[in-house]
Amino acid sequence: MNYLLDTHVMLWLLTDPDELGITSRSIIEDGENVLYWSAASFWELTVKLSLNKLELSSDWIDQLEKEKKLNRIQDLPVHWHHCRQNERLPWHHRDPFDRLLICQALIENLTLISKDRKFREYSVPVVW
Repeated sequence: MNYLLDTHVMLWLLTDPDELGITSRSIIEDGENVLYWSAASFWELTVKLSLNKLELSSDWIDQLEKEKKLNRIQDLPVHWHHCRQNERLPWHHRDPFDRLLICQALIENLTLISKDRKFREYSVPVVW
């Protein structure tokens, strides 16, 4: 199957893997699954870092790339058709980064790996 990691999933892979749910961990560890990491999530991390709402080690980007390689996680760029989907998306969720992840999952037929319960209000498959 094809999965899109929510921002906190990658963050926990980097900082505290024990926070991941059992199902999430088994999906990530299963080499048959295709995993994606959105550019929107990278953007979200950099925004939080710049606002001092998040603290990571100085080599966090190197750690991120190492984790992506270790877990076969592919980059998912943001395209205009992902953004276009936002216009049709109900306003159950107000966070612009999460809304973009939902749009990407819908357009690309991906299952979201997320602990965020708000995602379940959309017609996108979510696992935790």
